[in-house]
Amino acid sequence: MKLTGLFKVSLVTSALVLAGCGGDIEVTPTVNDTSVTDSNNTTTTTNNGTGDNSGGDNNDGGNDGNDKDPVVTNPCVSRTVAGEEVQGEYRNSKHCYYDSSFASKALEIKENITFDALPNGGAHVFAGALLIGENCDTSTGCAVPETGPTLTVKPGAIMAFASGEAIVRIARSAKIMAEGTAEAPITFTSANDIEEFDITGFGPQFADWGGIMINGKGLTNQCKNEERAQGLCNAKTEGITSHFGGNDNADSSGNIKYAKIFYAGSGPREGGVGDDLNSLTLNGVGSGSSFEFLHIHQGFDDGIEFFGGAANLKNIVVTDTQDDSIDIDAGWQGKAQFIYIKHGTIKTKKDVNYTGEDENKKKVVKTIEAGTEGFMGNNGFETDGEKNKGDEYNDVTPSNPTIANVTVVTTDGKSIRDNDPSQAATFDDAIRGQYYNTLFVKADNAANDTACLHFKDDDAAKNAAEDALNFNSSVLACVKDITDESKTLPGNESYTAWWDNAGSSQTLTEAGDVLAADGFSTNKDSASITVAAYDMTTLNDDFFVKADYVGAVSSADTTSAWYKWVKEALELADKD
Repeated sequence: MKLTGLFKVSLVTSALVLAGCGGDIEVTPTVNDTSVTDSNNTTTTTNNGTGDNSGGDNNDGGNDGNDKDPVVTNPCVSRTVAGEEVQGEYRNSKHCYYDSSFASKALEIKENITFDALPNGGAHVFAGALLIGENCDTSTGCAVPETGPTLTVKPGAIMAFASGEAIVRIARSAKIMAEGTAEAPITFTSANDIEEFDITGFGPQFADWGGIMINGKGLTNQCKNEERAQGLCNAKTEGITSHFGGNDNADSSGNIKYAKIFYAGSGPREGGVGDDLNSLTLNGVGSGSSFEFLHIHQGFDDGIEFFGGAANLKNIVVTDTQDDSIDIDAGWQGKAQFIYIKHGTIKTKKDVNYTGEDENKKKVVKTIEAGTEGFMGNNGFETDGEKNKGDEYNDVTPSNPTIANVTVVTTDGKSIRDNDPSQAATFDDAIRGQYYNTLFVKADNAANDTACLHFKDDDAAKNAAEDALNFNSSVLACVKDITDESKTLPGNESYTAWWDNAGSSQTLTEAGDVLAADGFSTNKDSASITVAAYDMTTLNDDFFVKADYVGAVSSADTTSAWYKWVKEALELADKD
């Protein structure tokens, strides 16, 4: 990599310590002379006997006319590629820049690698994709390894990406360990969010980079039973092709905690509608992984999409995402608690091109022009039970999650990309599931007549009628409840009767006072909410904790880490 001309960098020897194929990278700067090293391993060296004392003490106290600039050791991560050491370029004494010689869509990282927080708001900036582990389509004769490398991202680290092709992809058997703290969350974002890398000066926007894709070895009904039994389950990922799936729903692909994922995703790509990149894609990820305290903002497709597996979510905020906030598909069997979703508006900063469809369903390139004002958000929950059905796929049952303590605040708008309505939840493809303590809100539908709930599929409606899809201790506070309220469920049950669930839940005709004065938490003094919260501990599942309120967050709990996480997320979204 080229060295920046803004300062001088001393190229020092770095020791690369590998334990077999999966060894850790350890960067050990070699420093001469007397030095002071800060907490980020950046070393400033004073050349004794050559200074003039104006910048600090040295041994001779004089000036011999041979002043030298301090030598700064490059703190950026290095690794070996094709026998050559490649290290990030240290720019502006602050950021680490990694070009395509370090990481790209053509280079897979096969050893453990760690990115620490850089001081003074410094970011690790990547020109291209960061591919962790080896992708394998076992039908070609390769084998998915038993273990793979781990990408570790330390608290406070900023990971920024400069291309719509740039994704973080975790292969089967590899792991991501990105666990920040409330005080030092991790950020995955656009390089345009970093002033020094915002070449055009427009700032960050959705679709600036590809997002995070994690491929697990869990169950997905995208594979046939026979393929899975023979080790030939190789479901293809959307957006950028790699492979996932297996027979282990307890598999672990690592954890992400206290992290922000901003300005990611893509509209439909070369494959057309449905061929998208999400902010966070969980492909067959097992229950050994956890995803907690995430804020996903302004993605151009889904916030989080599941394709099978059994990964769990807790304490998630999704704001101003173009398509679905949580998209469930292909047999997901996981659990979730404390999910806050808010649809919003945007004014685009630059043109965005994507592959769409014309009126004849033919693929065409569409453009959202700079300066366009519009709504962001289709469904709070897009819920699909299966990709494939029939006897040859029936080892994996349709998606059947358990979800608790949710708030979805919709608009009356139709989204900027596909002109689809803002809805709280859509049910399709034989979806099942049990929801508890849910609050869906739509305060206005004067212009577009949008509704909160939508049934797309007769099988989903059948599951609702048979109590395989239910809402418990929940509140529907929407000016319009169902997209086609003239219809009924099988057996002639009305949608209202189904939602009310024998008095467990309630239907309101307006938002009323369900939200507190802060505009987001459930109003503990609401006169409108009359149902009692469901005690989740009665499910005898250690994942769920007791919450004595309907919705994602309570106005009575303003000091908790979760309340603060939601408040800060919404304040940030409102400013963007």
